[in-house]
Amino acid sequence: MGLTWVWPPGGRFSRRWCSCWSACCRFQVDDLLGGGDGKLGEQVLLGLGQGGDLPEHTWLADRDRCQAAGVPDEAAFATKPALATAMVLAALEAGVRAAWTTGDEVYGQDPRLRAALEARRMGYVLAIAGNRRVDLQGVVLSAAEVAARVNDRHWHRYRAGQGAKGPRWYAWAWARIDEGACDGYRWLLIRRNLTTGELAFYRCYAPDRQPLMALVKTAGIRWAVEESFQAAKGQVGLDHYQVRGWRPWHRHITLAMLALALLAAIAAAQPPSTADDRISLTLPEIRRLLVALVLTRHHSTTNVLRWSDWRRRHQARARHCHYQRRSEP
Repeated sequence: MGLTWVWPPGGRFSRRWCSCWSACCRFQVDDLLGGGDGKLGEQVLLGLGQGGDLPEHTWLADRDRCQAAGVPDEAAFATKPALATAMVLAALEAGVRAAWTTGDEVYGQDPRLRAALEARRMGYVLAIAGNRRVDLQGVVLSAAEVAARVNDRHWHRYRAGQGAKGPRWYAWAWARIDEGACDGYRWLLIRRNLTTGELAFYRCYAPDRQPLMALVKTAGIRWAVEESFQAAKGQVGLDHYQVRGWRPWHRHITLAMLALALLAAIAAAQPPSTADDRISLTLPEIRRLLVALVLTRHHSTTNVLRWSDWRRRHQARARHCHYQRRSEP
């Protein structure tokens, strides 16, 4: 689950990430706030803030255990939306500019988070469950009931961004809700899978009137941060730790985020590629080259670069095939 941040002119990301944690004394619940340039897509994740959240009953109720691990006395339990609200507001107070916030159902169901964003006049596209109720022209209905009333001609087909196997096409519909509110505009955004017909719902807000495509683009951006955190875990070991203390946890997360920022900066510095037969250097490929050329000794640098070129050509062919299968019907 995650919370994503979008800032002008279309950058991203912000998210809270949790891994599994065992019953021993490891710190395994992480709160991260990050951002990147929208032009770089999923290849960028830059950490702006971080914090550790501890389970209420197994950790915070045992002050001796917290003291032994170096947990500050002011540390307290907070829900995921409360943590997200605090981190977003703290970043804004620090001067970070953002235009949109998007997140999953954990955040969309929290009225305090939505109220805090609206008070800052920050637009949001937050997922909600189908049983959540909204005010549609003075009638209170569930999101699923609103979707059932949508006429076929009111569905619009748009891409929600590029996926690993091509563009993600969905059918979208929207409706103005909560029109009695005095400030800003609010919508219910509905997404329908073109293959399965599965529905997803979003509560949306903006201080000014927005086109449907702006909401669709913001909803689709959230998946880029999911891919970025997968890269962080797979390439720089974001979740590869066994720490037993507050300070070691912060050290590990900070170093992992720094390593990912380095890979992202190298990827972003590439000149635009004009070759269709090979993909640009990805984060995994950059890491592989750094390990092969800097951290280990090889008899032939040429062989390392040839293998890299072969992999990129093979990946370009695979992507081309995937994109053909996923092209718009």
